[in-house]
Amino acid sequence: MVSVIFPAAGQGKRMKAGINKVFLDLAGTPMLERTLRTFSSVSAVDELIVVTGAEEVKRLSAILAETPGLKPCRVVAGGSERQYSVRNGLDAVSAQNDIVLVHDAARPLVTPRTIEAVIEAARVHGAAVAAVPEKNTIKAVSQEGIVRSTPPRSSLWAVQTPQGFRRDLLLEANQKAEADGFLGTDDASLVERLGWPVHVVMSEYSNIKVTTPEDLLIAEAFLRQAQSGAGGLVRAAARQARNVWGKRHPGAVGDEEEKI
Repeated sequence: MVSVIFPAAGQGKRMKAGINKVFLDLAGTPMLERTLRTFSSVSAVDELIVVTGAEEVKRLSAILAETPGLKPCRVVAGGSERQYSVRNGLDAVSAQNDIVLVHDAARPLVTPRTIEAVIEAARVHGAAVAAVPEKNTIKAVSQEGIVRSTPPRSSLWAVQTPQGFRRDLLLEANQKAEADGFLGTDDASLVERLGWPVHVVMSEYSNIKVTTPEDLLIAEAFLRQAQSGAGGLVRAAARQARNVWGKRHPGAVGDEEEKI
């Protein structure tokens, strides 16, 4: 059985909204609700655990209890760091559940396909993360601002959530990190310290984390893309480009449309 922990205790200072960012509206639906509904649509998911600020637990529990279409859901108080919030969520996982996913509540565009793939990989391998191949050239830079190296792009992946683990493995990783005073950048980094191999599951580039106001605009654009399809957007952009360049440079741009 599968539990999903949603860290949602951050203050969202970079959003500058004066409210927890997961409550912000995205195309008519609060981000948190949109995220929880997507996970609830996956048959393999049995339990949702939202970790939020202590002052929000009672209010959010009441709101989610009245939200239709959600799998069994509980709300618990988080800690001072995301890692500690996930640890609190682990303590709330039902005893019979053997697979635990951790997903950023502020990634509202995750798809059921990615969720299902991470669950399956976690069952087979013990640890798995959603990720996409890096499209940019990445530089390793010193504290003095000097480029030290350029890792081959073919080996680089941008890691997202959900991240899925055997429950006992994630619990052991958190306990060791706590004992060592280690604070990781994500849950997989704690499991990696145990020497356990973490497998990568192909995700979508649309599975962004909404952190800044600009991210809201991007998320809205991805939602529009989902409605019209990427091909439709590209064809519309190509027509506009031909119109603009055709006026400025007659004959420079062909009229034929590439099939997408």
